[in-house]
Amino acid sequence: MEEFPPLVERARLRASRMGFPLTRDEAGPDRPSACLPDVGRFLAVLAAGCRGGRIGELGTGVGVGAAWMASGMPDDCVLVTVELDDRLASAARQLLADDPRVEVITGDAAEILPDRAPFDLMFADSGVRDAAAFESLVSLLRLGGRIVMDDVIPLAALPAVSEPRADDLKRRFFQDPRLVSTEVVLPDLRNALLVGTRAA
Repeated sequence: MEEFPPLVERARLRASRMGFPLTRDEAGPDRPSACLPDVGRFLAVLAAGCRGGRIGELGTGVGVGAAWMASGMPDDCVLVTVELDDRLASAARQLLADDPRVEVITGDAAEILPDRAPFDLMFADSGVRDAAAFESLVSLLRLGGRIVMDDVIPLAALPAVSEPRADDLKRRFFQDPRLVSTEVVLPDLRNALLVGTRAA
């Protein structure tokens, strides 16, 4: 069995109890799911470098991704995570209540996060669907800040001729000229992340 930081273990148990999917396969095409363990570990690595910084998350769910980042980030870092669904936000708020570095907010991240910018790290986990919304997120990053999106199929796993290869919305987002971006393939070789660092 995989080992998880205690807070992440509690978040995963809470997700299971609430019927919140832990994988994309469990969720199906139209439901959100929790942050995968390898995504969480990657986020924890990035969060660990945010000394004195600020992290933003869009789409808290029940708090699994936030738990990973909180478990890795320094004591002088803050995490602001925003969830539209009041039931999920309430569950995450209870989970993270003992950590004064973490603020869980119920609402629309597009309205809430600009007042808390700039960010050193942003996990856009809420299904950003248009280029203008993504461009706004990049604007909230400080120079050198990073933005991460998950739930991407690795290019190498796609057929040579396929719609996602020809026109992948998330990959188009990461062509923003202000970003230096790459794809990070997870160890399962079935999932990938897109990561961009704001350079301009």
